[in-house]
Amino acid sequence: MSAEPVTAALPLFPLETVLFPGGLLHLKVFETRYLDLISQCLREGTQFGVVCLLKGGETRRGGNDGARFEHTGVLAHVEEVDAEQTGILQVRCRGGRRFSLDKPHQRADGLWLADATRWPTEPTVGVPEELVSSRDALRRAIDSLAVQGQTPFAQPYRFDDAGWVANRWCELLPIPLAAKFKLMALDEPALRLKLVDEYLRGKGVV
Repeated sequence: MSAEPVTAALPLFPLETVLFPGGLLHLKVFETRYLDLISQCLREGTQFGVVCLLKGGETRRGGNDGARFEHTGVLAHVEEVDAEQTGILQVRCRGGRRFSLDKPHQRADGLWLADATRWPTEPTVGVPEELVSSRDALRRAIDSLAVQGQTPFAQPYRFDDAGWVANRWCELLPIPLAAKFKLMALDEPALRLKLVDEYLRGKGVV
């Protein structure tokens, strides 16, 4: 993995979730620090980083969050904002590239910032023949959700991409947060899908 230039002072949004590249993230934003952040992203066309919380809460309690979070995250691109009522924004974001962060620090207003090194865009890797059943099972799951009026994934669907298939399964499956993070940070798309496939077979899904 070749390093890219460091982005200084990337704004961070620590959450009790794992955002995957290409994944959708829906946020209800009401804290001033994050309202200002979303406004800045819309105004300047910039992104923020989503990092998985290890300790502390998503909302601020007092002067310092006491938050600890993973040092690998995913960039979030703001796609849609709806001001349903004064002081509250419903925000839809899409996951972009992964990054590693360094020197996290908190501003006086509570917003976390860090220097971030973006990972290269993950290459498209075909679905190995022995993992095709997991790909087909995801297609059926998406069709079933659509019948129920649910569309949890952004189009276009990339069923020929092992990393994309693995990421979407990771979003659907009820696996521990720590396991989701390790899968997100795994830099081998086919291996990520293989681990998902083993889980699905163990549960009798495929």
